[in-house]
Amino acid sequence: MAATESASHSTAVDYPILAAVDGSPSSFQAVAWAAVEAALHHRAMHIVTSMAIRTGFGPGISLGEADLEWLRSDGERILTEATRVARTAAPGEEPAITTELTFELIIPLLIERSARARMLVVGSRGRGAFQRGLLGSVSTATTHHAHCPVAVIHGASAIDAVSARQPVLVGVDGTSNSAPAVELAFEEASRRNVDVVALHAWSDSSGLDVPVRGWDGARESAEAVLAESLAGWAERYPDLAVRRIVTVDRPARSLLDQSANAQLVVVGTHGRGGFVSMVLGSTSNALLHSVEVPLLVVRSR
Repeated sequence: MAATESASHSTAVDYPILAAVDGSPSSFQAVAWAAVEAALHHRAMHIVTSMAIRTGFGPGISLGEADLEWLRSDGERILTEATRVARTAAPGEEPAITTELTFELIIPLLIERSARARMLVVGSRGRGAFQRGLLGSVSTATTHHAHCPVAVIHGASAIDAVSARQPVLVGVDGTSNSAPAVELAFEEASRRNVDVVALHAWSDSSGLDVPVRGWDGARESAEAVLAESLAGWAERYPDLAVRRIVTVDRPARSLLDQSANAQLVVVGTHGRGGFVSMVLGSTSNALLHSVEVPLLVVRSR
């Protein structure tokens, strides 16, 4: 399948859901999730695959026309299958889908394209160290450098009927850094017609290390911080049920525990910072390697 025109990028409203695929099961799960996301938001969807061969340092590999033709054919096969997966995932309300086959390196391409995308969706791992794609590296690089929210899809896309009724889980650190994550979590929950679970980790130390003395007062303070962080959004989405959780454990561990009962986890890229706090940047990194449900990483404006 040849490359087709991208969606219009004249305004932010027109920005599509961008999905990367390399032929791995993880990347096809990402395409399925992206198709449902695009349908929920009434956005176009753009699927891109790269057939570039990473050579590392030194001279690049010179390919003959036969090799290039084989790569093009394989790329077209991947895009055809990805399109089928997308249309199957969102039957009856499928988004407009465009595809693109490129020989550019996928990481810089996705980072550049993310400036004109509503959301970038990638798989958590690709086809292996000696195969193209390396979506494990892609997911790490894009969550750190993309200009739009990045959804990382792991072993399951959580779009089945049972998972679709689970709530959206969001990490809240009480600062403006997590505000974009909270905003997007409420929007995603509203689109899915599910509850929001907002989690605030009062301490960045293990619960076993925290003194019991004074915890009641600290809990009240933490609950007030969480309530203040959610106040405006709860008013904006009055029909959404919101469950608040305050824990004394590490943010990553608390979110991981709660993710077992969520369809989507939303976190920011940076947290409280300082020497006594575990930044949410570290939390998002930890969750990239541990959470099983889709993870949505939202960069602060």
